[in-house]
Amino acid sequence: MSMSTRELWVTFHGMVFGGVFLLAYSAGALALWGLTGSSLTVSGLKERLLFLRLCTLGMAALAWLTAISGAFVAYPWYRKIPPAGADLAFYPQALLKANPLLHEWHFFGMEWKEHVAWLAPIAATAVAYAVWKHGSVLAKDDRLRKAVLLMHTAAFAAATVAGGLGALITKAAPIR
Repeated sequence: MSMSTRELWVTFHGMVFGGVFLLAYSAGALALWGLTGSSLTVSGLKERLLFLRLCTLGMAALAWLTAISGAFVAYPWYRKIPPAGADLAFYPQALLKANPLLHEWHFFGMEWKEHVAWLAPIAATAVAYAVWKHGSVLAKDDRLRKAVLLMHTAAFAAATVAGGLGALITKAAPIR
């Protein structure tokens, strides 16, 4: 089995950058959830904060890599306009629009995906900033920690919606 350059880029965009983002989310959520001052020693708090900072920084970087590679690498291939009489299998947007059974994948799915995908890196960056700026305060202030965890989950939700729609759209009209 061989993959074209475009298929390889789309794989990296969705499965590598997006997949590792979801793993970083899981590690960060676990570290945030367990960051309570009453159960940590000073050295334990330092270790947990280092892990949390690295996870959230990695999560934000991966979210930006995913959104940027999708918007500026994969999306132009998706929306490429076919010449007259071309095989639409190589023009995903045109293929979806031409098929009455699939056109909603473009008009609903791709339109949603284009916009909601940018929420993930924005929210992930806000989380990384809060963790780096307020670090040890998160262990003492339950409200702040829960607010950061909520923003962390919002980044995950946005990435999940964008990734799910992307996978379904790619199944219906793959970039080749």
